[in-house]
Amino acid sequence: MERSNNLPEGGFPHLFHHGAVRGVTGSAHEWVASPGSSVLIDCGLFQGGDVGPAGASADDLAIDFDISRIQAVVLTHVHIDHVGRLPWLLGAGYVGPIYCSGPSAKLLPIVLEDAFRLGVSRKPADVERFMARLEAALVPVPFGYWHALEMADGTVAEIRLGRAGHILGSAHVSCRLAGEHITVFSGDLGAADAPILPEPEPPPAANVLVIESTYGDRLHEGRETRQQRLEDALVRALRDKGTLLIPAFSIGRTQELLYELEAIIHRQRGAAMHSFLDWDELPIILDSPLASRFTQVYRELEPYWDEEARERLRADRRPLAFEQLLTVDSHEAHMKMVRHLAGTARPAVVIAASGMCAGGRIVNYLKAMLGDARHNVLFVGYQAAGTPGREIQRSEQGGSVRLEAETYPIRAAVESISGYSAHGDQQDLLRFAAGIARGPEEIRVVHGDEGAKRALVDKLDTHFRAAGQPVNVWIPLQ
Repeated sequence: MERSNNLPEGGFPHLFHHGAVRGVTGSAHEWVASPGSSVLIDCGLFQGGDVGPAGASADDLAIDFDISRIQAVVLTHVHIDHVGRLPWLLGAGYVGPIYCSGPSAKLLPIVLEDAFRLGVSRKPADVERFMARLEAALVPVPFGYWHALEMADGTVAEIRLGRAGHILGSAHVSCRLAGEHITVFSGDLGAADAPILPEPEPPPAANVLVIESTYGDRLHEGRETRQQRLEDALVRALRDKGTLLIPAFSIGRTQELLYELEAIIHRQRGAAMHSFLDWDELPIILDSPLASRFTQVYRELEPYWDEEARERLRADRRPLAFEQLLTVDSHEAHMKMVRHLAGTARPAVVIAASGMCAGGRIVNYLKAMLGDARHNVLFVGYQAAGTPGREIQRSEQGGSVRLEAETYPIRAAVESISGYSAHGDQQDLLRFAAGIARGPEEIRVVHGDEGAKRALVDKLDTHFRAAGQPVNVWIPLQ
């Protein structure tokens, strides 16, 4: 059912939130500049049990809001929960431009070709038509500059992208109306000490800030601590000659994990992990063709890496292509690897999608290995409610999980390291909001579980009150 989205009487801009208000997925926010013109910020897939204000869900992705006034789409980054409904948006009749950063423009076609094949059609002609429409609509824009939008009714509007530090190419988006009023959409914000990426840069000004709150109720471990915990998890997991399974999203999380694993192996070079295994011999298996493609693009986009990562390159290290890294491409090779690791005593680390265990190759590993106590599962990112990943994380060893209509016992050890989330924690989110030199006067908290949103509202309200800056901080429902 499509919402009417009737506009209130009075001034502009106005905001509609079409997703990521009742959960953390399905991001889609409409910045309405005039009665006849608006800009859509993201158009993401719903996952798990998340639903949109008008009823869209993982089972019903049809566009359920009025798109007649949308003149432009701006993408914060290319994670599927921010871009996955674009095929449905184009199918609903949207014909305008799609703006994003330069790196996102290189990554997006890979993301959406895969999403289109999985969710819409595998017919080559259909895929080719969709990809041609997407490529024609893409408009890369540089960070840090105002870009004028062409609005059919002559409304004067501009957008500006700033670095968000979440994944390569991720941006927060400023929308400016008539050269004055500025609304900032944070997109997903990264941590200040995330591997590979420059840290988030708050915009210079905002009247209204729409901010994510995925980890609005907690603090991550510091990078040194979480890297040590990752190393300790490897040692524990491989003590029984089993496999360490790490569910991870193909873009962002996977590349950060590879970067950190290379650092650990480099530091331990020549040392023994166990009597039967040297660190130099530990296989790191990347079993995801999509992740392999993204990793290759990450390598090609080295100019966008931070200084630490570029310094490693200058030292002749290969953070995303080190010697112990093995990739698995074909489905046949994947199934052979699953059988080999499940049936032998060969220690290994496997990184595979999807990050929430809701599909992808990680499911075959889980079905084959969850029932064996030799193996371990390590979660390094957020697990949304209603996903198998959340159920495994909640049930832990001794529980059970339902995968593809069958129930599997969990005898493998289960561990979580929150610090490797691509999302910043409460302190990172507060730092971003407080770092805006002029404003904001209003903050809308979205993209989080209820507890996380409420905790961030309280933290932001307390901070701005103490600073003598009155800010209206609240949680929108639509």
